[in-house]
Amino acid sequence: MADPILYSFRRCPYAMRARLALAYSGVTTELREVVLKDKPQAMLDISPKGTVPVLHLQDGSVIDESLDIMFWALAKHDPDHWLPTEQDEQIRKLIEINDTEFKPWLDKYKYADRHPEYPQAYYRLQCEHWFKELETRLAKNQGWLITNTETLADYAILPFIRQCAHVDLQWFESAEYPQLQQWLSRFKESQLFSRIMPKFIKWEPGSTPISFP
Repeated sequence: MADPILYSFRRCPYAMRARLALAYSGVTTELREVVLKDKPQAMLDISPKGTVPVLHLQDGSVIDESLDIMFWALAKHDPDHWLPTEQDEQIRKLIEINDTEFKPWLDKYKYADRHPEYPQAYYRLQCEHWFKELETRLAKNQGWLITNTETLADYAILPFIRQCAHVDLQWFESAEYPQLQQWLSRFKESQLFSRIMPKFIKWEPGSTPISFP
């Protein structure tokens, strides 16, 4: 293969992470858009767990965890120092909390009909614990999570806040989280976001290769 192959799904926050890091670092890949209800066998052959993103490298190795793809891309090129050594541990810890504590509540909030034990508002309230933590951090660090400039933590977490906000965007935009709203709005209006969000048709064997970014 000429370039690494990235199996992705446009709206998946994990896949968005991978595309953000690859676009930022300038690593060219062949993008293969996946329909999750009809996963391609080529992807399942190299990553049987069947989740995106999956990055298939030229040497045959496979990276199928979003954060690992981000770290791999930044190891290639990190022009704005998204992963400063002195903040490495803080960044990883904040992302871990997002993934292990916030994400399960986000899933229940988004798919509340599948979790009838509590009303949707209850699940949103649990998500708000994370909102409040991020709001405090953003206010302290001039609009970013770790320092007064962007780091990997911001771009690893933003796709999940976007997903949560869009469950009920009217509620989110009227809630008292001005820092969080500005942070997300700045992200959605950025050139980097626009670069990772074009709509691609479903990949099938024999499809014309799509170069990304």
